[in-house]
Amino acid sequence: MTEPDTNKPKVLIVGAGLGGLLLAILLERAGVPYEVLERAAAIKPLGAAISLGSNILHVFNQLGLLDEFLAFSKPSVRIFMCNQERGVDYVLEQGFVKDMGGFHGTICTRKDLYDLLLRQIPSSKVHLSKKMISFDQTTDSNVVTVQCADGSSYVGDILVGADGAYSTVRECLYKELEAQGTLPKGDSEPLPFNSVLVLGTTNELSPEEFPELNSDESNPQIFLKHINGVPYTWIVFPMKGNTFCWGVTEYLNEYSTKQEATSSDKDWGPKGAEAMCNLSRDFPIRGGLHNTLTIGDMIDRTPKELISKVMLEEKVFDTWYGGRVVLLGDACHKMIPSGAQGAVNAMQDAVALANWISVLEKTSSKDGYQSAWKEYQDERHPLATQSFEVSQFMGKQTLGNWVGTVSRLFARYMPDWFQKFAMMRMISNRPQVSFLPPAEDKGTVPVIDQPSLRKTKAMLAGSQARS
Repeated sequence: MTEPDTNKPKVLIVGAGLGGLLLAILLERAGVPYEVLERAAAIKPLGAAISLGSNILHVFNQLGLLDEFLAFSKPSVRIFMCNQERGVDYVLEQGFVKDMGGFHGTICTRKDLYDLLLRQIPSSKVHLSKKMISFDQTTDSNVVTVQCADGSSYVGDILVGADGAYSTVRECLYKELEAQGTLPKGDSEPLPFNSVLVLGTTNELSPEEFPELNSDESNPQIFLKHINGVPYTWIVFPMKGNTFCWGVTEYLNEYSTKQEATSSDKDWGPKGAEAMCNLSRDFPIRGGLHNTLTIGDMIDRTPKELISKVMLEEKVFDTWYGGRVVLLGDACHKMIPSGAQGAVNAMQDAVALANWISVLEKTSSKDGYQSAWKEYQDERHPLATQSFEVSQFMGKQTLGNWVGTVSRLFARYMPDWFQKFAMMRMISNRPQVSFLPPAEDKGTVPVIDQPSLRKTKAMLAGSQARS
């Protein structure tokens, strides 16, 4: 690992999700001092499967992690849209994305990805059971101090809030900005959600009993059903290591907030997950020796501690920074998983943010930090908004009204050329970091301008020339 540069600002990263961990790895390689503060007593992946593609894997290549990632992953080249009789209504081909961006969409379990990222970070720099309760950047404007619930405190030059949808960093920052009269009204409103998800990962299973596990591909099967006017979708992925990842989503009739929803314990925690599992137990899925499987077969083969029920919030905030504090991932943009973009966007945030932090000095003024954060938000906010809109469009296919019907028909009969055109926007965003040797990009779709790469690369080159 690179020795920290004492001239570089010290970064406090609150939250050890995928975005926070990738940022820590990048800062490690850039020689920037940092510490990760995680509220949980152990880092446990949230979610089951995750799909990464050309919009982040070039960074894995730069870090030398690509081969190890591919070893525990499977490519996804098509999506099977299925019916209640376990037949396939239509297939969404995805194989063309490798030519366009250099990589297939590649699916792994979140546990395997977390394990890979954690191995790149010295354990001495990750502090568990550190629940942040406040920060202070006003008593001494040259530093930011984080106070934790156990009485400990940490001092740094930069604070990164990578602590999820209900970010304590964002909450404290917004209180500060609201007192100054600079917080937009929309940012003070609660996170809305109108869908919930129960999900899990099975134990290792026998390919003889489940032949689809023998496939070298992880091609998801997706189903849709309405019960008393309420739409449900469910999805199953065969994974490397002879497991299945599965999930069932319930779409609510109206938006709610966490404060409203958690007033009833029966809907959340183990009881809530169990109730939703019981409701969906008979939902059909394809596979097995006789093609008679149900979601219940997946539930029964999944350890209870690996089944969880979560709210699927959706919102892009307009304020991502203030002073020495900056937000990342779900803390500033929360997306529903129908577009499979949430985790990727958090990691893309980490790339852009690491580029800017790598050129900052410990003696940089507060205005210098603000300028870097503005560049970061100007680059990432439009791209995150674009991904947010894609996720919302994908979610519309579940609706039971005419909008849902039209959306499903459009997806089913969409010409190949239009599908490729629509994918170009996402595939053209293939970021890299400026302080590591560039990775070869074999994609045929031109890469969009990445200001954080272009500008910081020029700044690093100028600094090296002067020295």
